[in-house]
Amino acid sequence: MISNWVYMLPTVFPGWDPSHATTSYCQKRLVVDGSLLRGYSCTATVARGMWERLFKEGYRADVSVDTDNGGVIHAHASILGMASPVIKHMLKHARGRGHLHSISIRGVPQQAVYVFIRFLYSSCYEQEELNKFVLHLLVLSHVFVIPQLKQVCEQQLEQNLLTTENVVDIFQLALLCDVPRLTLICHRLILKSFKVVASTEGWRVMKQSHPSLEKELLQSVIEADSRQKGRIRKLKERKIYLQLYDAMEALVHICRDGCRTIGPCNQVLKGNQEPCNFAACKGIELLARHFAGCKMRVPGGCIHCKRMWQILELHSRLCAQPDMCRVPLCRNFKERIQQQNKKDEMKWKILVRNILRTKKISGAPFCSSAISLCP
Repeated sequence: MISNWVYMLPTVFPGWDPSHATTSYCQKRLVVDGSLLRGYSCTATVARGMWERLFKEGYRADVSVDTDNGGVIHAHASILGMASPVIKHMLKHARGRGHLHSISIRGVPQQAVYVFIRFLYSSCYEQEELNKFVLHLLVLSHVFVIPQLKQVCEQQLEQNLLTTENVVDIFQLALLCDVPRLTLICHRLILKSFKVVASTEGWRVMKQSHPSLEKELLQSVIEADSRQKGRIRKLKERKIYLQLYDAMEALVHICRDGCRTIGPCNQVLKGNQEPCNFAACKGIELLARHFAGCKMRVPGGCIHCKRMWQILELHSRLCAQPDMCRVPLCRNFKERIQQQNKKDEMKWKILVRNILRTKKISGAPFCSSAISLCP
């Protein structure tokens, strides 16, 4: 037994012939014995044309809408009241003669009011009129609580009409009309093209009329710039950590397996073998050759030799098996770690932790013991 049947009846007008109507079908909810089933409703597209005619011809209209410059638009109280709760409240308190009531919508052009009321009847509009009065229609849709029209205006502004010249005006209007998505898009455009936007007339007017809003926007620009610099700095740091990790891999490769022209003393090198897959291998080879033959004995030492010492110490802190490691001085550096002061030790731990975090290592053969440094 059918307990509830939720559906939408097609609007039927006198003289309407179903055989000549173009129809569209929409799925609706059908409730049978408390369960949702699939149902359908058929709405004739010709009905939209009938709503259009009803509005334009004003057949038996019982409301006059007064606009600026003495304009009057005739409409029907039942339709306006059902479309907008605000207008419904206005009609309850409207004054009139007989069955004709009068309400006022002022502060916007008469043509914008006409487009607005037409939308209440049929949800139709001309694209040129929408483009011309989109800001006025956005305000009207907010004031009279018409979410469908508000969404149409928002999409039109986002996709077609938003520019650096009008973004400040639209941003302020979006704040007033409570359109969060449009507000966010405007804010992003202001941050992205701040120098251009700051030179527009809209910005100058806002600076005079709403100095607090200008202050907030300037603060957000500063914060966005700081975040951008922070992201760039982190990208550069990540690049350095990846290069250090690649250098550690290349060092192990040279000392354990040998490369084309450098390797362990007990291993036969083949200069004609395939190119090395380690990008840092050539750089480590040049440093190692310089380190082995450098004769500089002056205060401060050689900068290239210092770099090699640092690479060897970094490897020792990543190495998990110093007793079996083929990298020179690995075990010696492990023993020296306990003799370093706490400040230097903390710097090395932070460096190792950042390298492991960047590479997201989980058990590489020569650095698995260092993973415990990462919280």
